[in-house]
Amino acid sequence: MSRTRQRKIIAAGMAAFIALTAGGAVAAQAAGQPSGNIDHHDVTTTLATDFDAVSRSTSWQLTSKQKLNFPTYHTEGIAFSPDHIFLSAVQIIEPTVKYPTPQNGFDRTPGKGVGHLFVMDRNGSLQKDITLGEGDMYHPGGIDFDGTNVWVPVAQYRPNSSAIIYRVDAGTLDVQKQFEVPDHFGGIVRDLQTGHLVGNTWGSRRFAEWNLQGKQLATWDNPNFFIDYQDCQYVPNSKMLCGGVTNLPQTPAAGGSSATYELGGMAMIDLTSQSVIREVPFQKWSTAGHVATRNPFKMTADGDHLTLKVAPDNGDEGNGTEILTYEATVSPTH
Repeated sequence: MSRTRQRKIIAAGMAAFIALTAGGAVAAQAAGQPSGNIDHHDVTTTLATDFDAVSRSTSWQLTSKQKLNFPTYHTEGIAFSPDHIFLSAVQIIEPTVKYPTPQNGFDRTPGKGVGHLFVMDRNGSLQKDITLGEGDMYHPGGIDFDGTNVWVPVAQYRPNSSAIIYRVDAGTLDVQKQFEVPDHFGGIVRDLQTGHLVGNTWGSRRFAEWNLQGKQLATWDNPNFFIDYQDCQYVPNSKMLCGGVTNLPQTPAAGGSSATYELGGMAMIDLTSQSVIREVPFQKWSTAGHVATRNPFKMTADGDHLTLKVAPDNGDEGNGTEILTYEATVSPTH
């Protein structure tokens, strides 16, 4: 049997296993709420183990580009269920404008926009465009699929503001407004070990943990300043894998005194100790010249093989939004 066929069989088995372990949430769904505490002791920790072997010398190979043939605007987060690809994006109608001095606790105007959650089949064909948000809260962030639901934060497009946390059933595509929070949260995951939600604020400078009713259980500052996390995913057990970017000063000879370059990277966060346990730069570039981890980001593991899917380009850049697939083989210490 070829290694490619082996990988496909393993991946299919993993998809079935994820659906099975999510079964505990189905009964709660019937009552209108996802389940709380979930026992996932048997869930594979391969991704955590493999990522611990990723370094600056890991060889990532671009293996495919999946062109999306519909308006995608400014892409934010991506998630994959067995039947769908979910892509969050913000359509800017009126850009925000910085105030000369802060006003009412804000550093800029609210702007105007429309929040989208695009639902595609696994070939990238658009099936549904779900509009999310209320009033000044129109900016979807990084998203996470927990085996049953896709979790989407939709915030004001400015720091220290507010956000709505949405739950979207990945099968029926029904939308539930879960709760509101008094800050900009640009990313979210669901910890399947505790059943809680964990979000990161503007620039990922702070994290918060909530139960499913929106009660804040914990908050902590991000001790690291390497990158701003844009899109994250849950990793067993009680870990959070994020991709992101930061713009750093460039030598003036490269474009003037305000020249910058994009530094991309990935980070694994332990949700129990509330600490970053591994960070690795990622300097691969998109068709439009953006670092690949700029926004939508998800990773899977199959044995010692890692597959990374990203969608860094906006709909009006380069070749439009493409879902890029990178692959690498690592040597984890088991």
